[in-house]
Amino acid sequence: MHDLGSGSVLAQLEALVDAWDGSIESRYCHLANAAAFLYEQMDDVIWLGFYLASGSQGMLMLGPFQGKIACTEILFGRGVCGKAAQEGKSVRVADVHDFADHIVCDSASNSELVVPLFDANHHVVGVLDVDSASFGRFSEDDQQLLEGAAKILSRVLWT
Repeated sequence: MHDLGSGSVLAQLEALVDAWDGSIESRYCHLANAAAFLYEQMDDVIWLGFYLASGSQGMLMLGPFQGKIACTEILFGRGVCGKAAQEGKSVRVADVHDFADHIVCDSASNSELVVPLFDANHHVVGVLDVDSASFGRFSEDDQQLLEGAAKILSRVLWT
């Protein structure tokens, strides 16, 4: 990650998404730019994007992302994304091959970090997912930064 200590990444992200007009279309535009921005800021990442909750069906649907073609639907509770969505907390996995029920969307992925997004009532509305080909790629600092990004996106785009 570039320049983690200064907080400039989060400040830039907030400026990027701050003009949300309340529409679903605008939300997707801002999520697309957020995915591109965060992807550019992170080193050694092969996929970064969003899965968004689909109504009350307990399903995550593929949202804006950067990287290779991805799985389109993930049930709450399944894989790393589904676990983060179901539990409402971040999940950092050093080796996805050791993670029970891991869903293989890209066989090159070896580590993963997933952070939930919340609405104003603290219901999970989606997750921010990032994958790397390197084992143990994601640190506590990465997790804290992406949790900060998720808080900004949740506050601006779902309240």
